[in-house]
Amino acid sequence: MILVSACLMGKNCRYDGGNQKDLKLIKLLKDKDISLLCPEVEAGLNTPRPPAEIIKGDGCDVLQKKAQVLNKKGEDVTDSFIRGCQKALAGIDFTEVEFAVLKSRSPSCGVNKIYSGKFDGKLKKGSGVTAAFLKGKGIAVYTEEEIDKIIGLMK
Repeated sequence: MILVSACLMGKNCRYDGGNQKDLKLIKLLKDKDISLLCPEVEAGLNTPRPPAEIIKGDGCDVLQKKAQVLNKKGEDVTDSFIRGCQKALAGIDFTEVEFAVLKSRSPSCGVNKIYSGKFDGKLKKGSGVTAAFLKGKGIAVYTEEEIDKIIGLMK
């Protein structure tokens, strides 16, 4: 099974109410066993919703209660992001997961870089909450921007 961010497959679940449909990825995965996830929707956050960023850390730090996720209104949505991760992955047999393809830069799904936590459009090193959790389980996690690596895995 391959875990995939629902927004990459065309589901309108992003914070802005839209999606990040990736036709190349959809074509590549069309005959594969995939499981779509959107931790933020699973947490019960509305679509659309205010953008959120991880403050003073990354997803690993959030999971260890060392950092917070705040939305642009200044509201603490940390518990929602943790709950969303748990709900999105509930019932997943991690021994069956080949890898995950998650939305780059997202506070839930970002893999190598996420937004700075200052709502300034800048990036910092780190993973989102769900990506960090999956990495901690030993799952290989990629973004849609790493399509060449994903193609290599499929051969």
